[in-house]
Amino acid sequence: MPETMTMRDTTAIVGVGVSRFGRFPDESPLKLAVEAFKAALADAGLGRDEVDGVAINIGWPLGVDYDRFAEALGLDLRFADQTWTHGRFVGPTLQHAAMAVAAGLARCVACVCGVSFHQQRGLLGGPADVEGTREEGGTHEENPVYGMTAPAAGAALSAQRYFALYGATSRQLAAVPLAFRKHAALNPQAIMRTPLTLEEHQASRYIVEPLHLYDCCLVSDGAACVLVTTAERARDGRKPPVLVAGMQGMRAGRDEFLFAPRGLGIHQQRHVRHTPSAEDLLVYRMAGISRDDVDGLYTYDAFSPLVLFTLERFGFCGPGEAAAWVQDGRIELGGELPMNTSGGLLSEAHVSGWNSVVEIVRQLRGEAGPRQIADARVLQWGTCWGDSLVFRR
Repeated sequence: MPETMTMRDTTAIVGVGVSRFGRFPDESPLKLAVEAFKAALADAGLGRDEVDGVAINIGWPLGVDYDRFAEALGLDLRFADQTWTHGRFVGPTLQHAAMAVAAGLARCVACVCGVSFHQQRGLLGGPADVEGTREEGGTHEENPVYGMTAPAAGAALSAQRYFALYGATSRQLAAVPLAFRKHAALNPQAIMRTPLTLEEHQASRYIVEPLHLYDCCLVSDGAACVLVTTAERARDGRKPPVLVAGMQGMRAGRDEFLFAPRGLGIHQQRHVRHTPSAEDLLVYRMAGISRDDVDGLYTYDAFSPLVLFTLERFGFCGPGEAAAWVQDGRIELGGELPMNTSGGLLSEAHVSGWNSVVEIVRQLRGEAGPRQIADARVLQWGTCWGDSLVFRR
């Protein structure tokens, strides 16, 4: 079997669950994560004893360690994996879970993310931000030497550069948060369901220019859990399995800047008009599909420009074309490529992107109600830093 096919359809998501989303300053990430875990078990029709692996996204700075989670739930684990609470680790965490199951290291792995930004207010970017210090001043490519101390700084710098190079505008960028707000309006669990207009977007204050308030994600509390097992076991689950058809890893190196596409000329990047190579699109070869087979695209939308950069990263449009490409409802429900149909981080909730993975599963099961993508068969998670998974029913 060719290398790119070895993981195709061998693993599946058998259950998903979420906690409440909102502002809960008196509730810990652990409590919210337990809510999501129990909901996922009920969704899958599994008991906790059938979960023998954990891939956890509730570590520093907003949560607890894998061993404390196992202790709290009474789990007996034979596989554990832990990463920081950050959207860049959604794809890798899911991939680690799938590989562990495929390799026989666990029968069922619970991928768990719990965040409580309000309980930890003042930590990120503040004097207690140990992780920020470790990463030379910031966990999101910001650098205090240059006055860039906010999580939005790296995305804003990339957006400024993109606007200058390609003539894109804030009014064009607004198509992203406006589309996702429309999706959130159809989602009873979304925090932000009030309609948003272009005029309101443009009149809102800057967070870091050129990013307006509505270009930046929610600061919210919540949790999500995704249960991964073998495709064979998943067929006996309560709900139809969602197969992991293909995946590719997160990219890193001199030409990578976390909140920018390749070739933009940020930090150590070269300035080139980068178009994706065959290696950049491994996820499609592993899944045995073409990009045209993707019925919907989901991404980490902490900031609006990341959506544009993801579209270009995977070749849905060329370098500098995404700002124009997303106009006229193209990424809305009923459009050519619906994106983040639950409302994403911009309007549903900030659960580091895991809420969009839960949405993918619900879409492929046909459970999304008024925001259902018609006849959704193949959906993709992909980010502007290059990792991706393709799911199918």
